[in-house]
Amino acid sequence: MSDRLYLSKIVTASLRLRTEQRGGVAVMMGLLFPVLLAGLGLGFEISSWYLRSRAMQNAADAAVMAAASNGEDNFNVEAAAVAAHYGYVDGASNVSVAASNDAPCPEGADVTSSCYSVSISSIVPLYLSQLLGFAGDLKSNGVAQKLLTSAAVAVQTTIQQPLCLLTLSKSGTGLRTNGAPNSDFNGCTVMSNSKASCNGSDLKANYGLAADSNDGCGVKKKSNIKAVDDPYAKLAINIPADTCGTGENAYPQEPKKPHDPPLPATNTWSGTQSISGVKQMCGDVQLTGDVVITTPDSLIGAVIVIYNGQLDLNGKKLSTAAGSAVTIVFSGTSSNMNYVHAPTDNSTGQGGVFNIQAPSSPQALFPGIAIYQDPTMNNGVDITYKGNNPAWDITGGVYLPNSNVTMSGDVNKSSNGADCFVMIANTVLINGTSNIYQQSPYAAGCKTAGLTVPTATIPSRSQLIY
Repeated sequence: MSDRLYLSKIVTASLRLRTEQRGGVAVMMGLLFPVLLAGLGLGFEISSWYLRSRAMQNAADAAVMAAASNGEDNFNVEAAAVAAHYGYVDGASNVSVAASNDAPCPEGADVTSSCYSVSISSIVPLYLSQLLGFAGDLKSNGVAQKLLTSAAVAVQTTIQQPLCLLTLSKSGTGLRTNGAPNSDFNGCTVMSNSKASCNGSDLKANYGLAADSNDGCGVKKKSNIKAVDDPYAKLAINIPADTCGTGENAYPQEPKKPHDPPLPATNTWSGTQSISGVKQMCGDVQLTGDVVITTPDSLIGAVIVIYNGQLDLNGKKLSTAAGSAVTIVFSGTSSNMNYVHAPTDNSTGQGGVFNIQAPSSPQALFPGIAIYQDPTMNNGVDITYKGNNPAWDITGGVYLPNSNVTMSGDVNKSSNGADCFVMIANTVLINGTSNIYQQSPYAAGCKTAGLTVPTATIPSRSQLIY
């Protein structure tokens, strides 16, 4: 009986065990826990990768914006510095930062030049993700690692800045000041196609620009600006052919010695000069009294071409009447060192005055130009402007492409013209007090005066495009 009872108890216990559910969850959790732990670990690890990639992207965006705004040769240094500020130091902690200024721009971007780019890469070790068989992107010393990368592309935008003073020389120092603490070019932007150096004054110019280095010129100083092409050289085609003839008497000159012949009467002016179209003068022209130039209108105006000669105000005043306009052109034979091809004042008393406005019509031969030196002339073209021998009261452009100008006086507006003065020269040295009359905004005044103002392209804000 005891054996049968014992067997019955065993059968009963077996049946009860078959229907018992307590402890089943623990068994299942024991089996699933490694998988759950690996899944959670992978989730945390992927989240860490995502957060780090976003931080790297923010750093790359900021770095490429800084590089594009910099726009100079050290753009990559600035990009690396900005990335380091975000905690990504190139060459440290498996971080690499690379910058370029000639990266291809994304397709569809409204950009004509190359773009700036910054890429940041970071290598991080693998942890629980390996439990699911992820082998990583690379190995170092047998350790699997994940490579994270972020990249950004930006372009440097530009603005066109109109110029009222441009020096064309592409060597040496094109624009210089010697002291000039009281010079005032407010409302004006100055540009040198080479170096600019202002000693003792920034000229109070809105911008000081230089294709090379800029040492002190302008309230806002910028170097390494793209050189500006000669804006008015093409107008030389409008200079008529020289019909003065040949020989030493073809171009009468002012007497330099007591027995030199005087200028012919045709070369001495006073009173009213009525000019229509082009008036050609051979040799020096000298004023013997105040002269008022009248033309049919102020749009087309008139042109005076002086071949192998100066225009000597001789202490007198040369002006354009109300409703009249003129361009004075100096041309001739560049090889003769004795000719002067420039406006002068050889008087010993009170200085003369240029008070002229340029023709304003685009149909004029020299639209917006008051004084024009033939760009083929290299000798006798330098000008020393003192502000009183003669004084310049000018509306329009003064084009002196091969002249080395020394400027020591003020330029004022003509009596009848708009607010517009632009000077183009080979080099300019500014001494003492030299002011260009306020032209704010001078581009608008020059539009009224018919002058196409030269412009410089200067960097502006950067724009993130990828």
